Amino acid sequence: MNSKERVLAAFHHQVSDRVPINYFANPGIDLKLKQHFNLKADDKDGLAEMLQVDFRHIDARYCGPVLHPDDPEKGIISDMWGNRMRWIPNQSGGYWDFCEFPLKDADEEMVAKWPMPDPDDFDYSHIAEECRRYREFAISTGASGMADVINSNGRIRGMEQALIDLVTDDPAGALLTERRTKIQLEVLRRTLEAAKGGIDFLWIGEDLGTQIAPIISMETYRKQLKPVHEAYIALARSFDIPVMMHSCGSSSWVFPEWIEMGVKVIDTLQPEAAAMQPAYLKKTFGDKLAFHGCISTAGALTFGSVDDVRRDCLNTLEIMTVNGGYCFAPTHLIQDNTPLENVLAMYQTAQNFRM
Repeated sequence: MNSKERVLAAFHHQVSDRVPINYFANPGIDLKLKQHFNLKADDKDGLAEMLQVDFRHIDARYCGPVLHPDDPEKGIISDMWGNRMRWIPNQSGGYWDFCEFPLKDADEEMVAKWPMPDPDDFDYSHIAEECRRYREFAISTGASGMADVINSNGRIRGMEQALIDLVTDDPAGALLTERRTKIQLEVLRRTLEAAKGGIDFLWIGEDLGTQIAPIISMETYRKQLKPVHEAYIALARSFDIPVMMHSCGSSSWVFPEWIEMGVKVIDTLQPEAAAMQPAYLKKTFGDKLAFHGCISTAGALTFGSVDDVRRDCLNTLEIMTVNGGYCFAPTHLIQDNTPLENVLAMYQTAQNFRM
């Protein structure tokens, strides 16, 4: 099997020659891995080859005007949506963290005037060529934050206000979601058209769980978020590609809803969260959903020994690969404080495992 065949077999609950593998990490540990394999710092494909990663990702590139300038005096950078971030260092690296919320007290008029990217200002010209270059791999478009309402609105309105918006039907929050969704869907549509059948699945997401419980009620989900997610799923269906849905935390409560909507694969699967253990997920949903993730970045991988990592990965593989339907991946970006030898043990365990 090549990588594309291997991943699509897992998505269709078929047993492949080995478990499909994916990778994502923060810059610090990513650089350590490249140095370990004598790769250049920008050699993303080289590292993917060394780790036997079966996935590749393609998106249209924004090439329009700067909509929200940085503020160097405050150390703040802004993206094309107007999210404002400041670098927060820690012992092993750091994060660009959201630090100001310019639409926190905005009304409809302010949200309506807020600069957002135009689908015309994206470059789609490279997509077909990249699809040809990566044709033996499983190619995705979108992102774990694509279609997300709670986090995306929270980054610019503040998390408290974003949740209040859902409960109170705040028109400013609703308009923010509507505008962003319309733009994203059009960019996705043009991306999929440019790919000419070369993209294998759409990746979207919505974080719906804390570590112990849902963030919102099912009633709120169905009223506020489900229509948004259905629009992305419908777009994927029109191009005959499956949808992988990302959700952090204790989110299995919403899986039956996603199954009914047509979601085929679930991503993240934090095993330490309530009702997210591998055995429970496989027994409860394994005949209807394929899984991607489940190797915790907050457990043995970061804080255990090499043997702990091998045991954890092997246990997950033995549970999740029964009758296919599983792709091996971390639950989040592998963190910079993760020991290099643990990351190597993680991927060696997956590479050597036979289903």
